[in-house]
Amino acid sequence: VESDLRGVLVISDGLSINGSELSWGLNSKLSPHVVVAGGLAADGDRFRRTWIINGHERGPNNIAAVGFYGDHVKISCGSRGGWEVFGVERVITRSRGNILYEIDGKPALELYKRYLGPLASGLPATALLFPLGLRRDQETKHKIIRMILSIDEKEGSMTFADDVPEGGRVRLMRTNVDRLIDGAAEATRMARGNETSALMALAISCVGRRLVMGDRVDEEIEAAHDSLPNGSRLIGFYSYGEIAPHEGKPSELFNQTMTITTWVER
Repeated sequence: VESDLRGVLVISDGLSINGSELSWGLNSKLSPHVVVAGGLAADGDRFRRTWIINGHERGPNNIAAVGFYGDHVKISCGSRGGWEVFGVERVITRSRGNILYEIDGKPALELYKRYLGPLASGLPATALLFPLGLRRDQETKHKIIRMILSIDEKEGSMTFADDVPEGGRVRLMRTNVDRLIDGAAEATRMARGNETSALMALAISCVGRRLVMGDRVDEEIEAAHDSLPNGSRLIGFYSYGEIAPHEGKPSELFNQTMTITTWVER
């Protein structure tokens, strides 16, 4: 990799590629100063098929990446959710990779359906309303949000957008429209920092947020746009996962967040 590489924008298939392994792989091959940001393609609440255009090829199982070079390029990121945990914290007792089989020794899907009640008939789409907050082990305080991609009635399991390790602690999460809007504004302010020049901004928001906001979905975009300097340009898409650095740490996969990446040339 050339020494003047400043950032990589990566977009991948949202159903067949493990976003955490993707971000880990990029981090392992790039210098720590290189900003890795992007997201996983989405299919709304259908969870059937996603595709990426890579050169002249369009289809699933693709990853596309763009490098940004030069000392004159400044890239910043911000990511916020707006979700809160509720209910009892439980322990993952059986899992494999991103497939969750048992929580507290009981079938995970059965337990999750019990929480959802009548909404369980709409799975996996209704799972977007109640993601899991995960602590990877008992000592970890930081919670990451994990979104369900599919369910297996026969196995009683749930497949997530990222790994759900055995021994991890999980709680259900919920939100409301105002919290999501505030999260979008805060993510934008994080990415903007003290910058006053016009920015190019990419907003990647999880499809679950769109489902929660319904007719008020435009307010999330407005909150992000209004938090940018005058003259800035904002584009974006809805995703099954967002990739960005956070609080000085290497890039990782997030779910159910608004993630903003900004570019400016000096």
